[in-house]
Amino acid sequence: MRVLIVEDELFMAEAIRDGLRLEAIAADIAGDGDTALELLSVNEYDIAVLDRDIPGPSGDEVAKRIVASGSGMPILMLTAADRIDDKASGFEIGADDYLTKPFELQELVLRLRALDRRRAHNRPPVREIAGLKLDPFRREVFRDGRYVALTRKQFAVLEVLVAADGGVISAEELLERAWDENADPFTNAVRITVSGLRKRLGEPWLIATVAGVGYRIDTGADAETHAD
Repeated sequence: MRVLIVEDELFMAEAIRDGLRLEAIAADIAGDGDTALELLSVNEYDIAVLDRDIPGPSGDEVAKRIVASGSGMPILMLTAADRIDDKASGFEIGADDYLTKPFELQELVLRLRALDRRRAHNRPPVREIAGLKLDPFRREVFRDGRYVALTRKQFAVLEVLVAADGGVISAEELLERAWDENADPFTNAVRITVSGLRKRLGEPWLIATVAGVGYRIDTGADAETHAD
């Protein structure tokens, strides 16, 4: 686990960092909001531990930026603001947990591990098939190590096909699972989306058309056809 400690009292921040290291938890320190945002932009953290009262952008603003990023990173507010109204506003901003000062380090460790377990439990597994790596959590796709930029609909279709693990998925099922309930059952949207998806993934073609049945990921990388 790697956490970011956002705390302007250096002695406390270093004490927390050193204590977490003894528990095999890696930690970086940011003493102000600007440094926190910079570190968040270049590093990948599992949890952010935020003091609300810090120089520069406040801890509340940093929390709002984390939530707005869509990263899903848990936020633990660690602060002296201990009134019930303070806690309520912290949770409204996006905090996943709230611990007031003074505190016991062991309690912080327990809360961090609980947040990390919850995050791991909610994170969809990364799937790999036929040289494809699909990460539903980060919404990323790689083919043979090459990043592939997809539209939202292309990603949704690919996610269904990859989950089938080489099994055939009908056009009707793709329409049902990748489009909303208002989709026209007679539309050619599936065919057009699959065609565009094939081009984005590149050759050799990975999405095979099974005539009269549907589509599948060709685990042998030898698709039956690339035109539909």
